[in-house]
Amino acid sequence: MLEPYLPLVLMFALAGAFAVFSVAVAPLIGPRRYNRAKLDAYECGIEPSPQPVVGAGRMPVAYYLTAMLFILFDIEMVFLYPFAVTADSLGLFGLVEIVLFIATVGFAYVYVWRRGGLDWN
Repeated sequence: MLEPYLPLVLMFALAGAFAVFSVAVAPLIGPRRYNRAKLDAYECGIEPSPQPVVGAGRMPVAYYLTAMLFILFDIEMVFLYPFAVTADSLGLFGLVEIVLFIATVGFAYVYVWRRGGLDWN
């Protein structure tokens, strides 16, 4: 009954075993050339300091808005893919539904564009 899934299960088992093996063996066979720069904390290219940087303040909200917009429009593509696969069998109803979906996302895109959400200032 589950025989068709055996190759899939074996592939996932092999992938998991390879991941565990790679993580376990890397410290043993990897290079050991440690220096001060490699042992320091890394903070996005900024020199870490014990005192806060004057004038740095909080992270701008634009970073988070850009990430959320990317996720929003990326998810749109995920919803469009099944339609593209079954477009022939859906007929006119499917075409109307996907046009409404694209129009809704298009209105959201225009709204964000007009509000300046895509400007990087």
